[in-house]
Amino acid sequence: MRLNILGCYSATPRTMTNPTSQVLEIRNHVFLIDCGEGTQVQLRKSQIRFSRIKHIFISHLHGDHFFGLPGLISTFRLLGREADLHIYGPKGIKEAITLFLKLGDSWTNYKLIFHELEQKEPQLLFEDDQVQVSTIPLDHRIYTNGFLFEEKPLPRNLNIDEIRKHNIDQSQFNNIKKGVDGESDDGQKIPNVLLTFEPKAPKRYAFCSDTAYNENILPLIKGVDVLYHESTFLESEKHLGSKTKHATAKEAATIAKKADVGTLILGHYSTRYKSIQLFKAQAATIFENVVLAEDGKVIEI
Repeated sequence: MRLNILGCYSATPRTMTNPTSQVLEIRNHVFLIDCGEGTQVQLRKSQIRFSRIKHIFISHLHGDHFFGLPGLISTFRLLGREADLHIYGPKGIKEAITLFLKLGDSWTNYKLIFHELEQKEPQLLFEDDQVQVSTIPLDHRIYTNGFLFEEKPLPRNLNIDEIRKHNIDQSQFNNIKKGVDGESDDGQKIPNVLLTFEPKAPKRYAFCSDTAYNENILPLIKGVDVLYHESTFLESEKHLGSKTKHATAKEAATIAKKADVGTLILGHYSTRYKSIQLFKAQAATIFENVVLAEDGKVIEI
């Protein structure tokens, strides 16, 4: 699992920073998460092929999280895209995007499939035999969701030495990988634990932006390998967080600690601060394993 940070600052873009957008590469999928202005350029810089993006997840309809989407959709068209594009986001996103396309007479030559969200309870959005994606309801000024990305368990790994030792026929391999006991050529049952190794544990990534401090999300993100949690403000501006329904670095760290996550990634920084190292310093007083998101940064999960 690989996380590409395309943009991680709040509000207005600057020459050296971009608003929120990420790409998560997970089990042969390339998921785009939020699409602030400049996302196309950041995708180019990161050398991520546009054609691999088939699912886009939009947390909410504030401009710094989706104003880059109409342009990206239009560029897909100019590049001759034919594959369907699935867009998951709050109710109203279909109207917003289709109005852009209508006024610009830029209808796509590929299918746009909108999955509009209204539920305030966790909802399964996507699932195949490799991964699943669910919503994480957040507490912001407008309807907002985070997203939980989970790998499915892998098949068990064959212990070839034991397979050969007990003369296990190849026709049994698929069932053995699923945990079924094997049978030797003389009819003897061979316990699966002897014939296989444990696979790598499936990974889980939670994306939470934008939101006020909200302990309701704790059961949903409990024990995730990596949590991205917005940290717009430092403690000196905590009063602004209460007003705008954003979190501070310390609040993000408190959520990470209470949820027992592996790693906390901070982002969505207000541009009022001179150094993002201040965010890490404050968060680290509560939660030890803190990583700062930075535009262009790649994080292996």
